[in-house]
Amino acid sequence: MIVLKNVSLLRGVKPVLDQASATIHPGEKVGLIGRNGAGKSSLFSLLAGRLHPDAGDVEIPPSWLQPGGMAEVAQNMPETDEPATEFVLQGDGRLMAARQALIEAEASGDGHAMAEAHAALAEAGHFDAPARAQALLLGLGFQLAQTMAPVNSFSGGWRMRLQLARALMCPARLLLLDEPTNHLDLDALVWLEGWLQRYEGTLIIISHDREFLDAITRVTLHLEDGTLTRYTGGYTAFEAMRAERLTQHQAAFEKQQDRIAHLQKFIDRFKAQATKARQAQSRVKALERMEKLAPVLTASDFEFEFPAPASLPNPMLVMKDLQCGYPREGDTPLTIVQGVNRSVLPAQRIGILGANGQGKSTLVKTLAHMLQPVGGTVTEGKGLSIGYFAQQELDVLRPDEGPLAHMIRLAKEVSPQAREQELRDFLGRFRFTGDMVMQPVGQFSGGEKARLVLALVVWQRPNLLLLDEPTNHLDLTTREALSIALNEFEGTVMLVSHDRALLREVCDEFWLVTRGGVSTFDGDLDDYQRWLQEQAREVALAARAARDADKAIAPGEAPANRKEDRKAAAQARQRLAEQAKPLKAELKKIDDRLAHAAREQTELTEALGGPDLTGAERAEQGKRLKALGDEIETLESRWLELTDAIEQLSA
Repeated sequence: MIVLKNVSLLRGVKPVLDQASATIHPGEKVGLIGRNGAGKSSLFSLLAGRLHPDAGDVEIPPSWLQPGGMAEVAQNMPETDEPATEFVLQGDGRLMAARQALIEAEASGDGHAMAEAHAALAEAGHFDAPARAQALLLGLGFQLAQTMAPVNSFSGGWRMRLQLARALMCPARLLLLDEPTNHLDLDALVWLEGWLQRYEGTLIIISHDREFLDAITRVTLHLEDGTLTRYTGGYTAFEAMRAERLTQHQAAFEKQQDRIAHLQKFIDRFKAQATKARQAQSRVKALERMEKLAPVLTASDFEFEFPAPASLPNPMLVMKDLQCGYPREGDTPLTIVQGVNRSVLPAQRIGILGANGQGKSTLVKTLAHMLQPVGGTVTEGKGLSIGYFAQQELDVLRPDEGPLAHMIRLAKEVSPQAREQELRDFLGRFRFTGDMVMQPVGQFSGGEKARLVLALVVWQRPNLLLLDEPTNHLDLTTREALSIALNEFEGTVMLVSHDRALLREVCDEFWLVTRGGVSTFDGDLDDYQRWLQEQAREVALAARAARDADKAIAPGEAPANRKEDRKAAAQARQRLAEQAKPLKAELKKIDDRLAHAAREQTELTEALGGPDLTGAERAEQGKRLKALGDEIETLESRWLELTDAIEQLSA
């Protein structure tokens, strides 16, 4: 088991853990929760051995600390041209050790060592390992053709999925997962949920998705103010128990305040009287010794609201034969979604469902004027005001400017000029206070950027909200505040999210984006999950039937006919290979440019945090960072188009 005894941990001068104690038993599935910045990732580093406690003891079974005994998702972006399947296989430490042992035994000619290495390979599941790796990749949303694609051909989000698959490949006794759902769509999330439910080792998971935690965890560790509190049950059970504890805490706090007031009154009244001085002094000491209970409402609580819209056009939007996609220089536009004929009415709550790459974000970006329609029309009602939350915050933020500069510019554009103090007060409601309002956004965490985008949306007083994955970097407290604000919002909401709790609480109808079109999904989220499972079964059955058909030889079939069929098939494959060759050449060029742009983007982001840059240099680097982001987005869109075309040729 894992035992933490009176552990203290400092990061700089900030205490992350302060005399914290906790016990985790083998096989338990634990949700580690706490507000952003509480120190959850630091606790993971402590368990993984990257950090050491400043005081106290951390006890972990020695076998868990051996290679392959512990697994976690690496946060670095892999840069390698290895095939995706081989990259994932390398996450299995036992298998890699057995492979290396066989290589060394063969090099030395040691027959006994070779026999032991072969036995170790068999024990590690060497023969079915590639199939297991590909199953992980397919479950996480990769296409079969992509399982053999080089790692550096994938964009950042897909590389993080590869890192997740690599961690799941390891037969570890302890699995540490830090926000594993951030880069997943709903169908991949449902698959991961099922996989983790079947996992037999000890699991500790950081997540801000309450339904995901409820489905997997049976223990909750709450990290707050440097202490760890253990609760039995998932997140919903934790919430109920903590509410009860806080109610008792509040009663104790109020009782204590009455006692403090009584003591203080006695001290103030009698401290100057000689006959009562000793009694007064003893009460001063009692007051000093008395434990100061914290108020129930802590700094982590957060709430906001959307102001009432000035008007509600009816209809809000009318889409007629709408086609959404991306422009291509010197070529016809790339169409992702087409034939959309729908209306959006006041007070609708629409959840937009669909797998990654089907066009959910493309549709929302088109409605938000971030992309021009490829074809068809979008007619807006008079007085329409759109509030757009971008999945990639830098689509709407300038990394070299602070929150106050964003607000000043926005106030000039969408409302009468506001005084600086009014803007500072408004930002304070979103936890941007003091010098933080001047700090460049490029230095902010994902959660801070998301809160700033929310602030910008609220200020605009929209009547139509277009929200593309608004919860990706929000902690549970902020997610709850967003859910409450959306339910009280009087306008219309169109929401893309993999957060099922938010979708359930906010949306009352769903659109399904799939196979290049948009249709109404007649059902709720449970129906959608069942539909996803049925789709997965149908795909698996079709693939199995195709393999069986390839292997089968019909009774009595003439060998000559089979020979002619094989020849025709070979000719067809040759033609398809010729058609695919220029596509693969262009894909290779895009892979190279994406890798170079990603490196430059990382270097620029790190440089922006440096203290020696002038304002002009920061502005120039910020512009370059924005241009790189635009270029990467265009390249990734073309990459998706090319891979789809190559897959269709292969099929």
